[in-house]
Amino acid sequence: MVLVSDRPGTKKITGLQQKFIYEINTMSDAENRFLEAQQMMWQCCQNSKLKAVIEPHIQETEQHIENLKQVLNILGEQPQRITCDLATGLISECQKFTLLAADNPKILDVGLAEWHCKIEQLEIACYRGLIKVAEQMGQNQIVQLLEQNLHQEEQTAQKLEQLMMQLVQEAKQPEAKATAKAR
Repeated sequence: MVLVSDRPGTKKITGLQQKFIYEINTMSDAENRFLEAQQMMWQCCQNSKLKAVIEPHIQETEQHIENLKQVLNILGEQPQRITCDLATGLISECQKFTLLAADNPKILDVGLAEWHCKIEQLEIACYRGLIKVAEQMGQNQIVQLLEQNLHQEEQTAQKLEQLMMQLVQEAKQPEAKATAKAR
């Protein structure tokens, strides 16, 4: 169990705006971690189409971080990275996978696309929740910033999902040849 004292700089949440600010700060931490992870994925992947999806999203992620800073500014708050354990866990699993699949570039690319898609789905769920709260708080400017992030996350997820099937087919081809030779 995590105690508040285990999270330096955090305080008890007693209201909706405090909850929202806490979640924006954890989302900012997640986006920063995902930015680093995307840079690592881009370096590790061999498939040019996968690189072509990751590369522009790195720049979009940098803008997402700026949008979250702007949200906090609108609320009169200073950015404070609060560890997002979900992001940390996803990235840790992706790093383990990358090490285990490093000897097979096609499998590595499939896995990197899948892990990136998992990250996008987490971000989509988080932004949808943040948008609903911002709407209830009457924060239209904040809603616009968060919707911009959400839209880009959804587009990237869609591209990754489409590409994954192609990567799976490419990864299966050598297996089929090896199986045919073994017969």
